[in-house]
Amino acid sequence: MSLKERRVSRRFLMRLPLTVRWTDENVVGEADTESREVSSRGLYFHLPKGLRSGSPVEIVMTLPHELTQAGPVRVRCLGRVLRSSQENSGEMGVAAAIERYEFMRSGENAA
Repeated sequence: MSLKERRVSRRFLMRLPLTVRWTDENVVGEADTESREVSSRGLYFHLPKGLRSGSPVEIVMTLPHELTQAGPVRVRCLGRVLRSSQENSGEMGVAAAIERYEFMRSGENAA
């Protein structure tokens, strides 16, 4: 018996630079990292610590010219942690769902 694939959108193995901010048990954290997998509905990346499922996250990423055909484009994504787990490498892998996103203007800093 095979397990049914639960993913609805196609995943891409893609390393994009990310800045991730989170709130977990009244602690706000921030880390620079990079994506491992990207889809239209979520991201998978590594953080120095695991986060609780349901924790809110803000992710700022830069989409390269190769994807946008309009130069680098910064995108702010707001979402929630789906799960986090320790990988064989010792790093914490985090899967986050994107609930909404916005394109950032040139020179705009993440809030």
